Amino acid sequence: MAQISLTLPDGNARDYPAGITAGEVAADISKSLAKKAISATVNGAHFDLAWPIEQDADIAIHTMADEAQANELVRHDFAHVMARAVQEIWPDTKVTIGPVIKDGWYYDFDRAEPFTPEDLGLIEKKMKEIINMRDPVRTEVWDRARAIKHYEELNEPYKVELIEAIPGDEPLRMYWHGEWQDLCRGPHLQHTGQLPGDAFKLMSIAGAYWRGDSDRAMLQRIYGTAFTGKEKLKAHLHMLEEAAKRDHRKLGREMDLFHMQEEAPGQIFWHPNGWMVYTELQDYMRRRQRAGGYVEVNTPQVVDRKLWEASGHWEKYQEHMFIVEVDEEHAREKSVNALKPMNCPCHVQIFNQGLKSYRDLPLRMAEFGSCNRYEPSGALHGIMRVRGFTQDDGHIFCAEDQIESETAKFIDFLSNIYRDLGFEKFSVKFSDRPEQRAGSDEVWDKAEAALLSATRAAGIEPELNPGEGAFYGPKLEFVLTDAIGRDWQCGTHQVDFVLPERLDATYIGADGAKHRPVMLHRATLGSFERFIGILIEEHAGKLPFWLAPRQVVVASITSEADDYVAEVVETLVKEGVRAEADMRNEKINYKVREHSVGKVPVILAVGAREVEERSVSVRRLGEKQTSVQSLEAVTAALGHEATPPDLRRDAPEREL
Repeated sequence: MAQISLTLPDGNARDYPAGITAGEVAADISKSLAKKAISATVNGAHFDLAWPIEQDADIAIHTMADEAQANELVRHDFAHVMARAVQEIWPDTKVTIGPVIKDGWYYDFDRAEPFTPEDLGLIEKKMKEIINMRDPVRTEVWDRARAIKHYEELNEPYKVELIEAIPGDEPLRMYWHGEWQDLCRGPHLQHTGQLPGDAFKLMSIAGAYWRGDSDRAMLQRIYGTAFTGKEKLKAHLHMLEEAAKRDHRKLGREMDLFHMQEEAPGQIFWHPNGWMVYTELQDYMRRRQRAGGYVEVNTPQVVDRKLWEASGHWEKYQEHMFIVEVDEEHAREKSVNALKPMNCPCHVQIFNQGLKSYRDLPLRMAEFGSCNRYEPSGALHGIMRVRGFTQDDGHIFCAEDQIESETAKFIDFLSNIYRDLGFEKFSVKFSDRPEQRAGSDEVWDKAEAALLSATRAAGIEPELNPGEGAFYGPKLEFVLTDAIGRDWQCGTHQVDFVLPERLDATYIGADGAKHRPVMLHRATLGSFERFIGILIEEHAGKLPFWLAPRQVVVASITSEADDYVAEVVETLVKEGVRAEADMRNEKINYKVREHSVGKVPVILAVGAREVEERSVSVRRLGEKQTSVQSLEAVTAALGHEATPPDLRRDAPEREL
């Protein structure tokens, strides 16, 4: 019998007969490991314990302690067990696909009657029964004809269609969970009893077109979530509860920040409160960019397709662009333009005006660029994912030997801004060449090496994010983690040798010859719209005082205090605080409750005592205790808090 050599994680190699399974290897290593084993990694591929290994390989055996592999298996098995439960309860239901997704899975079903929320409880109960049966999971490889015949006999047309779409040389793996069977690549656990029956939950029901085609059948999708243990599920569900409380769409209504409506899909109607946040953030970024050596520009919204063809966007990005056709006077055919989806080609046009010298580099150019991109309606999400947005966009035109220093400067620039906005930590991903790209492999090799070297020189070892670069160059993605553990990709930094070549950007070097600049694309916040949504959710609506649209409400306890209320408001406004009066004939508790819902950070209550003492009663949002302080002290403290962080760096700290 042919022998193969398997190298274990400790570096030792063992010889085994070809065709041995990963489960048998685990048993050979130790009985304890065999009991705990759930899957294996063989030459980098995730293997079922029952699959044969036919050649020399590196092998690692996984247990439930290996989080990534365990979560994948658990969620995949739960998808199958859920589908089995559905068909046992409603036998006429047709099954389609059930992939693993982030934190869980979904499975699409064709059923005449709609699922109800109550049905989810029935399905969960049946799933626990199946888990308790500890039914074995087994797998076989079938040829196409046999598999198609099998599903035709079961009247499962969706499975037949899936098989017909699979390339002819790909093996068809069939899995059984007890007597229930599904077409699946695997891998899977060895029996249903390995699933943690107290660590899953069915979450919701939604509609989904078969294969995402609106002309095909509408199916019913059931979403589930699962983890390797009960406490992890509990933590995840708590996070979802917190996320619901922090939902920027809900808080946006309560704080009267913005609204959206069907006449302008993916576009935002900013209300005065929301626009106050927006302009404060923009003013802050404008000051930071000026201090960072950027010159601010502004470029057209509508640009002829010729520029987009020259830049490569027409070929690579046209499906995301809004096209505008105009009947130009005396023209034989319509002029075709596009709303700009990004600002970079226009910035090259500004660079190209006049002769540039190596002494002009690096040239840091910034724009609060209003962009429009077509996003499918199903992908739109509040102000987080929109069709019209403004980027804090920037492009640094530099020489090749300046890439490292400019990258380090940008990382420091971005870090300071994130700290000012309440984000102390972030991670960095390195995204390399995508499948669809412009430029030669030689150019991409140079760009990727330069960006990776610059990032490491800045003291950061990035996480690899393969294939996710822009079509013109590799990029760094700066990922924030919010208060409840969610990740948000915000800033980016990209090295581009392609666009300067395509748009003929040049500068005169020290040698008197023409050279191509390197173009560094960078954004710190990304889009203002999305970043404001992140800020709202990060702070649960309790924005940093300097960003809060309504900073202080001065509320009267009695009408005799109205004149003093007006004086307090006037005093605070002169100190740069956004203050307003509430002199309505309502009880103070009602006023406090209403303004707390609107997330006003500070409420100053004023009654007869405060008038006499020239003081105010201070209540902070989220705090039950109040304190009585002099108007002078409160004015000084709130004036300091209302000052944006970049303008108060040298000012002494004052506490209220």
